Amino acid sequence: MNRRDLLKAAGAAGALNLVWPLSAGLSPAQAREAAEALGSAYDEAPFTLGVGSGDPQPTSVVLWTRLAPEPFAEPGEQPLGEVVDVRWVVAEDRELRRVVARGTVPASATLAHSVHVPVGGLRPGRTYWYAFTALGRTSRLGRTRTAPAGHVRSARFATANCQNYPQGHYAALRGIAREELDFVIHLGDYIYEHGPEGSDIRDHNGPAIYTLHDYRMRHALYKGDPSLRAAHAAHPWFLTWDDHEVVNDYSGTGGGAPFMRRRAAAYQAWYEHLPHRGAGDSVLPDIDIHRVRRWGDLLELAVLDLRQYRSAQNLADGTILGAGQKAWLKKTVDRAPDTWHVWANSIMLSQLRGPGGGFMFTDQWDGFLGERKEVLEHVRTSGLEDLVVLTGDWHSAFVDDVRPDYDDTESPVLGTEFTAHSVSSSAYDAQWNATNGPLMGAANPHLQYFEGNRYGYDVYEVTPERFSTHMRVIDDRRDPASAVSTLTTFHVDRGRAGAYEDPATKSSPAQYRRD
Repeated sequence: MNRRDLLKAAGAAGALNLVWPLSAGLSPAQAREAAEALGSAYDEAPFTLGVGSGDPQPTSVVLWTRLAPEPFAEPGEQPLGEVVDVRWVVAEDRELRRVVARGTVPASATLAHSVHVPVGGLRPGRTYWYAFTALGRTSRLGRTRTAPAGHVRSARFATANCQNYPQGHYAALRGIAREELDFVIHLGDYIYEHGPEGSDIRDHNGPAIYTLHDYRMRHALYKGDPSLRAAHAAHPWFLTWDDHEVVNDYSGTGGGAPFMRRRAAAYQAWYEHLPHRGAGDSVLPDIDIHRVRRWGDLLELAVLDLRQYRSAQNLADGTILGAGQKAWLKKTVDRAPDTWHVWANSIMLSQLRGPGGGFMFTDQWDGFLGERKEVLEHVRTSGLEDLVVLTGDWHSAFVDDVRPDYDDTESPVLGTEFTAHSVSSSAYDAQWNATNGPLMGAANPHLQYFEGNRYGYDVYEVTPERFSTHMRVIDDRRDPASAVSTLTTFHVDRGRAGAYEDPATKSSPAQYRRD
């Protein structure tokens, strides 16, 4: 058998744990062949990793691509020069005839031949199409949208989080690509840093990652999922991160020189592979994530960074935000317009006592009790209304009342937190969920809903009167074309804190519902 047939046979036999570790020693071409034999696919060179757009504003959006004829090669090993000119074009039509902006940007080996083009002079609330050209080839077509200005009657967007490559295909992202959306928010765990899992679906193609080259290769592997590239090409994204973009449960301010080198490598690779708009003239080594963006007069989005500035957990004066970001968030609350207020939050904000109530998961905001109470008390005293917190990380769906003091059942409800299912990352098993869902409900009076047996994403429909969350779930994460359905829907009415489940979906399966 030739190598490709051998790899296919191993995949069919469920022996991926034997195949994938070998690819760490393969040439870039052989590593790509192994990935493709096990289900990955790439766009035509040199735009193998696709295109994307991000951080939409009323007159501007960032366009992204990376030249990588060989996805698993170092920049210096690519059949490219040190610097390659990349042309870009933005138009009002799919055929790219009604051009509104165009230009040329250098792609340097220093940043792995990635480009980030902040396109200005666009019109608010408009859909645009774009493409890149380099080395005589043109990329796939991308679609993006600017934020509206002024009065807005509706918005429709989605969140995604936790897409562990070995644990399932990205049918959820395929669903997002096919939705009619204004934008997508990714809430973190875009990649995972550990080595092969022995998965019989697909697996990581090398050991745990530490260096810039390692992180680049891991991003290239994940971009081999066609659904991920399709979701990027279909919609503009807002981005934050959690821990696995670097290493599990890390604190950005802790660790010695080896860890700081690893963190810098991870941050650079993250930037090289995503449509992120930097602040000012420099991006690296410390990437600015937190920002406020508005979708007309309908909603204000605050994107939080809960990793880069955090201290160790469980300290009396511990911080998850860092002093600068905390001051910024308080000012955002103080200056908030009369609108929906949405926080993009990678780690659960609400208290979550484990079954029996004897412990909390302190990598979340539960490890920073003083700061959480300070921030939420500031929300309360400011009089801020219509707060909705959108969260990832837990690989399960939760709906929680947001309260300044979770141990006081008389503490006022300030808003609602929706924690979404993961794209593919494994949750607790069905028996654990069935047994412990009611116990978590009993230990957490603010918990309204828990469902942990499914995978998917959330879609939000927002009007001036109501904020609706549709929990989209897939049938089978082993199937890259798995069907998508709506498990249930929750609503929040403007001016009234707290969510309620739609009567039409209230009989859907769940492991806990509060009466």
